[in-house]
Amino acid sequence: MTISIRQATPQDAKKVAPLIYDAIGDIANNLTGEQELPRILASLEQFVTEKTNRHSYLNTFVAVQNEEVLGIVVLYDGKQGDILDRQLEKQLASQNIHVTLDIEAHDDEYYIDTICVAKNARGLGIGTKLLQFAESHGRELGYKKISLNVELEKLDARRLYERTGYVVTEGWTIINEPFHHMVKPL
Repeated sequence: MTISIRQATPQDAKKVAPLIYDAIGDIANNLTGEQELPRILASLEQFVTEKTNRHSYLNTFVAVQNEEVLGIVVLYDGKQGDILDRQLEKQLASQNIHVTLDIEAHDDEYYIDTICVAKNARGLGIGTKLLQFAESHGRELGYKKISLNVELEKLDARRLYERTGYVVTEGWTIINEPFHHMVKPL
């Protein structure tokens, strides 16, 4: 099985949006200001096609096999995350959707915002490949550390991150939910 990882394109939005939703769950409701799944997915698709938010295709990389998107990783500079979120808040406010997005990383971190593998492709090592890609990409860009947040109840995910060198450095709150903030030196 040959898996390649490439920069997402706006044309990937329809395949990327459900994976974002699968990874972030209820956070998508806050992020989009929507409550119904079809509207949430439509908003996420729109975000992927744009350039000025955290889930833009510019920040998204896809794992593909025979042009089928099997996984995603969304990456950005911790400092840039705040800028992207404020832009998205303004955009949503212009549509009468008022949300406040929480900062998810420190300014000096390369941040893994979202990582997800399609259900039919889990257990094939794609998640590990995406993590390795994120770390390599971060090193190439000159970052000294990479971070992510994992929900407290996602014990299997936390164990995977710990096995690959991530360490819980502090508790973190996103939309009033507790997370572990995990960091790995690059």
